[in-house]
Amino acid sequence: MLILGIALGGAIGSVLRYWLGLLLDPVGRSVSMPIGTISVNIIGSFAIAFFASLTLAEGRFSVPEAWRVVFMVGICGGFTTFSSFSLQTFELIEHGEMTRAVMNVFLSVTLCLLATFAGYLLANNLK
Repeated sequence: MLILGIALGGAIGSVLRYWLGLLLDPVGRSVSMPIGTISVNIIGSFAIAFFASLTLAEGRFSVPEAWRVVFMVGICGGFTTFSSFSLQTFELIEHGEMTRAVMNVFLSVTLCLLATFAGYLLANNLK
C-alpha cells in the first residue's frame, strides 16, 4: 500500500511540476533561463523542509511515517527536478552560455538552500 501511495504522490508531483513549467515557460523564454525548473526546485525545497520539520514525532503535527514518505518521497520526489536542472545546465554550457549556466547553478543552489532554511524556520515557529 505504501508503494502505491508513493507512486500516486509521484504522479501528483510530476503533474504539478509540468503545470508550473507551462505557466512559467513564457517568463523563462523571455530571459533565456529555465525559470520553471528553478521555481520548482525552490518550492520543492521549501515544501519538503516545512513538512519534514512540522511532522516529526516531536513536531507540531505528528503524522504516520507512511504519510511523511508519501509526501516527501512521492510528491516532492515527483515535483522537484534536479535531473532537469543538471541537463539544462549542461545544455547551456554546451551552447557556450557559460554565464547563464553559472547563474543557473548559483540561483538554484542558493535559493533552494534559502527556501529550505525558511521552511525549517517557519515550521519550527509553528510548534
